[in-house]
Formats: sequence, C-alpha cells, structure tokens
Amino acid sequence: MSQPAEHTASARVMQDIMVPMRDGVRLACDIFLPEDSSTGPWPVLLERTPYDKRAPRTNEYTVAHPQVFGRRELAGFFTAAGFVVVFQDCRGRYASEGRFTKYRGEAEDGAETLAWIAAQDWCDGQIGTMGMSYSAHTQMAAAALSPPGLAAMVLDCGGFSNAYQGGIRFGGALELKQVTWAFRHALRSRAAAADPVAKAALEATDIAAWFRRMPWKRGHSPLSPIPDYEDYLFDQWDRTLFDDYWKIPALYAAGYHDRMPPVPSVHMSGWYDPYACTAIKNFSGLRALGHPARLIMGPWTHGNRSRTYAGKVDFGPDATFEAATGCDFVAWRIAYFSRHLQGADDGAEQPVRFFLMGGGSGQHTAEGRLDHGGRWITAQDWPPPDATPMPLYLTPQGGLDPRLPREAGTVGYIFDPEDPVPTIGGPITSGAPVMVGGAFDQREEAAFFGSRAPGMPLTSRADVLVFESEPLAQDVAVAGNVSVDLTISSDRPTTDFTAKLVDVWPRTAEFPHGFAMNLCDGILRTPFREGFDRLLPLEPDTPVTLTIPMYPTANLFRAGHRIRLEVSSSNFPRFDVNPNAALGDDLSQQRHKASNTLHFGPGVVARLNLMQIPTGA
Repeated sequence: MSQPAEHTASARVMQDIMVPMRDGVRLACDIFLPEDSSTGPWPVLLERTPYDKRAPRTNEYTVAHPQVFGRRELAGFFTAAGFVVVFQDCRGRYASEGRFTKYRGEAEDGAETLAWIAAQDWCDGQIGTMGMSYSAHTQMAAAALSPPGLAAMVLDCGGFSNAYQGGIRFGGALELKQVTWAFRHALRSRAAAADPVAKAALEATDIAAWFRRMPWKRGHSPLSPIPDYEDYLFDQWDRTLFDDYWKIPALYAAGYHDRMPPVPSVHMSGWYDPYACTAIKNFSGLRALGHPARLIMGPWTHGNRSRTYAGKVDFGPDATFEAATGCDFVAWRIAYFSRHLQGADDGAEQPVRFFLMGGGSGQHTAEGRLDHGGRWITAQDWPPPDATPMPLYLTPQGGLDPRLPREAGTVGYIFDPEDPVPTIGGPITSGAPVMVGGAFDQREEAAFFGSRAPGMPLTSRADVLVFESEPLAQDVAVAGNVSVDLTISSDRPTTDFTAKLVDVWPRTAEFPHGFAMNLCDGILRTPFREGFDRLLPLEPDTPVTLTIPMYPTANLFRAGHRIRLEVSSSNFPRFDVNPNAALGDDLSQQRHKASNTLHFGPGVVARLNLMQIPTGA
C-alpha cells in the first residue's frame, strides 16, 4: 500500500458548521470535501472529539513520519482518496454549544450527527467512523442507537463495552486515570477560560499532593473550582453498584450489541492500554452475533501503535502496526474504508491479529530497555482456537504448580490503606503526573508515585504475596483472558484483593537482579464477589471464594523464566484504595487496617487461570 505522503491533496473546507441536536444545542463541525466537486457525492468519515477538532491528535504519527500530522494534513490524505472528512467538537467543548458531561450524552449526539450527515447532498449515504480513545467511545455509543448511514467503524483504544468493567471502574474499584483526566481537562475547559480565578486555582494545585490526601470530599477537592467536572467525577466515584446509571448506550455497548447494525468494525488496542478488555469484549460480542468484526492487539500503550516499546521494555522492530500490516495506520484506514465504503477489493484476512510478547535476547537495548521481543500471530477468534486452559495452583509455600495441591495452609498479611502498594506500570493512560503505563521491572523507584523504598522490589513488602513456578524447563506461550480464583477471609466487611501476572527474567550480568516484567493485572472489591449489582459483606474471618478479573495478555515465557503471580489488596494510584469501612462507601473518611488471609488445600480454590497456545503457533 502507498504511504500517506503520496496521497496529499488540497481540500475544500467548511469551518464551524453548526449541527442542531434534539434539544437545540448546536455542535461545531469542520468539513473537508474533495477538491473536485464534480466527483461527489462521497462516502464520509466522521470523528467526534472533546480534544478540539483542530488540534493535532498525539497518536496520528507513523514510523516514517514521527511528527504528528496536523488536522488539515490528515484530512487531506482521506479527501485525496475520495472521502469527505468531518471533525466535530463534542458538546460543551471548544466551538460546540451546551454543557459538557463526560461520556453520558455521546450516543444521542453521535446518532443525530450521523443522521444530519446522511441527509447532506455531499454524502452518498455511507458513513464510516474513526478515532482513538474518547473518539472511539463516541463511535460505539452512537452505534448502539443504530443510526442512519453508519457503514463501517475503526475503534482505536476505546469504545466502552462496559465502562463499569473497564475504563471507569474495574472489579468494583475506580480507575483513577479518570481523576487525572478530569483535572487536566477542567483546566482547559470553557468554564476555566471564563473564570480567571478558578483557572488560577487549578494552575496552583499540586495534584500529586492531593493524591496523597485521598479520599476526597465533594466540594472540597482539587476540582471544586469547576463544579461540572467535580460533579461528574464524583458521580462515577459514588455509583458503586452496576445499576441504571451505568447501563446507558454511551457506557454499556455490550447491552446494545444486538441493536447495532451489522457493519464491519475493527477493534484495536494494546496489552498496556486501559481499553484492552473493551476491545476484546466488543469484538467477541459482535462476532458472536455474526457481525464482521476484527481485532488487532499490539504490545502498545495507549495509541502508540508505531512504537516498539512500552515503558522500560522493547518488543523489537516487528512490534509496530506497520510491521503487522505492511503499511502505516493512515494508509491502512484508507484501504479499509475504501473496501467497505467504495466497493474496493476486500482482501481475505483472518479476524484476529495479536502480538505474542517474548522471545527476545534479554539484553539492554541502546535506549536502556529490556529486549523482550515478540511476534505477530493471526487467528480465527479470541482466545485463539488452539488455546487450552492452563490452570496453575497456588501453594502455601509460594509455589505455582500445575498439580492440584495436597497440603492445607493459610497465608495472611495486613492491608493498610494508608500505605498502599504503589503502581508500577500497567494498562494506564491519562495518568500524568502521578502514574505511567507500560512494562517495568517491578521495583519501587522515585519516578513511581507512592514509592517509599526506591530500589526495593515490590515483592519485599509484607503485604505482597508471591507465588512462582519453578524455572520453566521449556518455553510456555499463553494467549487469552486471565483471572485468579481465590479462597479468602478478612476481619473487615469489605476489602480488596489484587492480582498481577509477571514474567520473571533470570539474573544476568546486565540485569543482576533479574527483571520482573508486569504482563497484566486486576482487582476485586470483595462485596461484589457474587455480582456487581449487589453488595455482600464478609463475615469476620469466614472463608469465601471469589474471582479476580484481570486484563488479557499474550506472552511467551522462555525456558529458565518463572511465571509469577503477585497477590495483595491495593494497586495505587491505578485504582482507588478501599478504606475497609462500610460497604459501598469508597470515599469514607474512616480508614481501617484489614487482616486478609488466603486459604489453600485439597478442595480449596486457589488457582491462576491462563490459556496456553503452541509455542510454534
């Protein structure tokens, strides 16, 4: 396929065209039409964004063009290929009217925008949607209402399948990237621009210091100067049950999959992106209904598909989107939308393409990262059809064993919400300045918020339980969804249990302590152990079983490596910290230590659930 630089051409531009919504609010669009008006009408590509429709998006770069494309430049690639491009500011953002409330109105606004576009004389009746992150959320939200004209979608790192279970909350806990996002964008909001005093208050705020003072109080938080942003954030924080608040099209596409038009869709994410679960669940849900869905999963952080690294780990030159597909993301989208909106030849491809991490040299790269390596695999479905369950059982001695345990025992620790386990990488975006996503050696460092003993491994903490396999006698490849089943007890009515899957590289001259590389993680707030629509207290020191949901992954554990599971009760600031107080009161100002215990033995559930694939797949 051609590189996008060869597609450049001028376009006719209509700026700030105001599109009326159902309530009279008007949303601003910049519309780019092909220069030759005699060739119309044309199929249309729509991107809706809260980030300023004229501002370059940081993800719009390629290996060959590492500088971010400007919006006019990007639109020109598509207009030269025979598409109209529409960029729209979301409600209450930049040139659009109305009040911004994050996520909640995007289904209706998106569907009405699609209907308006479909009625324009420059539209041939076919509309493709595209965009990353929030712009992916807007796509699935609109699709849930089956809007006219929708003909294809490319969802990059987003599109809530269920925001309660990935994106806003996870396992009953709040993902605190929502807090850092709210603070940063409150500073850029229309309300801040109109109120110099409020803006000055935000600019003078040390958000990291506020994170050290959690839990916050509504009306007395760093967002208090901009009440609209504080209100929607605290609504997400207060709504601990999976109820009707969460079951709207904008937040719960999984509940509307069967109402969506059966149009082609691509769901793309990375193993270190917070929307990995969303991408896979949307793909699986739509594919089960017979929709022509595709899935692409790389070893990437949020939107960084043309990088070979995530955090302090490099995955080799084959890790980029370009290496996976043979072209850059601009040229790929042009080809994709040409197939589905212009009737171009549709080359046969397998529905799933994922990157199996692992297999590298284990040496330092020139940039000082661990060379972990990896390769692309295609498959008919997710998990791959050749994947088989690979349970590993936790033992009281700290082992991970494929054999059922024969020895009973318990292991306990004290979970102190005033001293949570610090987050070191993982599937995180929008977390600056308090957290960063990616793969890292699981050691406390000054760069990671909450680290109190720089240089020390997390496993040295008394509240981190470690379960490891013996050094592997041969390579083991895993690819699929991951979870942990535990039997636990606590002296508090509510507490959390966290899990983290780690690939432990052996010690070498370059890494004398080895390298404990995080693969995926998860959390469960114990009152939700039987469902997220009700709260069940723990009876003091009474064992119960629960399942910790974790993020998916694909990794080759080389011979000599160990498979490690770390279990604790906090992962902060990735997730909010359970105060171990009253059920459902995540913002309780009272905090209690919890004595938490894991139970083991014959007939007792304590298991890591992995999916194994052939190493030569």
